[in-house]
Amino acid sequence: MTEQVLYQTIVENQDGISGHVRTVTSEDLDVTVSSPLRAAPGTNPEQLLGAAFATCLNATIEAEEMRRRLTHQSVVRVSVALARDVQGFQFHVKARVTIPHVPHGEAVAILAVAEQRCPVAKLLAGSDHVTVVLDA
Repeated sequence: MTEQVLYQTIVENQDGISGHVRTVTSEDLDVTVSSPLRAAPGTNPEQLLGAAFATCLNATIEAEEMRRRLTHQSVVRVSVALARDVQGFQFHVKARVTIPHVPHGEAVAILAVAEQRCPVAKLLAGSDHVTVVLDA
């Protein structure tokens, strides 16, 4: 990696789908994990992915709102569905974005900038199983 690193964390899972995932670099995160297909306490990869995408995309929208001197009013809701595919499982991710305080054309432009700048959106870009929708 030749880029200047602004932040790095290391997250570790030793237990698989039943146990804990935690940060190694700090004590900020220690989460019980479980399968979404079982009635066991804990979060799951679907929730963690949804949380990461919703937070990153909305924070990036917020930065663009601030750049345009707008108040932050956007909401990002991400659904993550788990389905079987020919090789095992597949996530289907859909982000629904609401930017209610601006005209539709400006909301489209804000979201376009955010999708180009958000690291999680860039990571997921190009997948046929990921969609981002601007709600009217």
